[in-house]
Amino acid sequence: MKLTWRTCLRAGITVFLLFLCVRYWPALSGFLALAAKAAAPIFVGCAAAFVLNIPMSAYERLYAPNSDRAWVQKSRRPVCLCLAVLSVLIVLAVLLRLVVPELAACVGLLVSRLPGALDWVVDAVSRIDWLSPEVAEYLNGLDWQQMVGAVVSGFGSVANMAAGLVGSVVSGVVTASLALIVAVYVLLGKERLGRQIKALARRYLKREWWSGLSHVLDVVQDSFRSYIVGQCTEAVILGCLCAAGMLLLRFPYAAVVGATVGFTALIPVAGAYIGGAVGFFLIFTVSPLQAILFLVYLSILQQLEGNIIYPKVVGTSLGLPGIWVLCAVIVGGGVMGVLGMVLGVPLAAAAYRLLQEDVRRGKHPHTPILPQEDD
Repeated sequence: MKLTWRTCLRAGITVFLLFLCVRYWPALSGFLALAAKAAAPIFVGCAAAFVLNIPMSAYERLYAPNSDRAWVQKSRRPVCLCLAVLSVLIVLAVLLRLVVPELAACVGLLVSRLPGALDWVVDAVSRIDWLSPEVAEYLNGLDWQQMVGAVVSGFGSVANMAAGLVGSVVSGVVTASLALIVAVYVLLGKERLGRQIKALARRYLKREWWSGLSHVLDVVQDSFRSYIVGQCTEAVILGCLCAAGMLLLRFPYAAVVGATVGFTALIPVAGAYIGGAVGFFLIFTVSPLQAILFLVYLSILQQLEGNIIYPKVVGTSLGLPGIWVLCAVIVGGGVMGVLGMVLGVPLAAAAYRLLQEDVRRGKHPHTPILPQEDD
């Protein structure tokens, strides 16, 4: 390669910038963290727009698709966007309406029954022969009602301390509101925004680079879209199976626990256990034995879901073999926790598809690449 003064200048500037980044990395990392925090509503809004675009596109296909009237063309996007937002809000409201009142009632029931349960435990322990008379007398002399009251008042003081976090709650509400506004603007003008991004990329990137980058982005977008659809389908299947099994086994709160397990199943593989904790708490207030049996039943169902239903449903929608779905969940969860479990599967699907295309291109360099699922 022939050296020119421009090449030397670019290399010098690059080395100098790298030196500044290494030398002042604490200040640079702090600035980047501050910028990321300030731009959080934009990132969240773009993610929400991507999710809302799925039901909105479905509504647009149903909203007078063959009509050429001007008012239909102008109203299609706003009406379908409102329907998509309302659909998500209705689902969340129904879930909260089912779960929150039952949880509140169960907490009140546990608090009201706790003194009697503690008295029963102390009485049972005091009957044990090996327990010394002094310990038994001490336990019997305790005022459990007063102790429970002290614990409850302690929770009250904790609640008063938690009231000091109102600023954080308000900040979260403001961030969510700004994110929703960003999502609305992105969805209303997604075609125009796409054209602007493509114009910038074509202007400042080489044609070969933009062609490859565009294809990679299309594959990633398709993988995430298929993943969201497959994950929602799998969550509905798991919730229905959980509720149906609880009805057959005559467990209480079948509808509430089924809806909770299905909703938390949106977190891959481990999400159903989070819903299982809520279900255990609800059923425990009715029958501790049934609560234990529920955990056994949910463990069996979760094994079937994690090893058969989830890889089949999500893997089929992504075109990713089941073993790679499990590997992506394990590796993603180990690297980034819950977020890694959510992002690992669609990213693995995109990488698998790109590698698959590259292998086929190597085998048949002069033939077009056709999508295949079994390769």
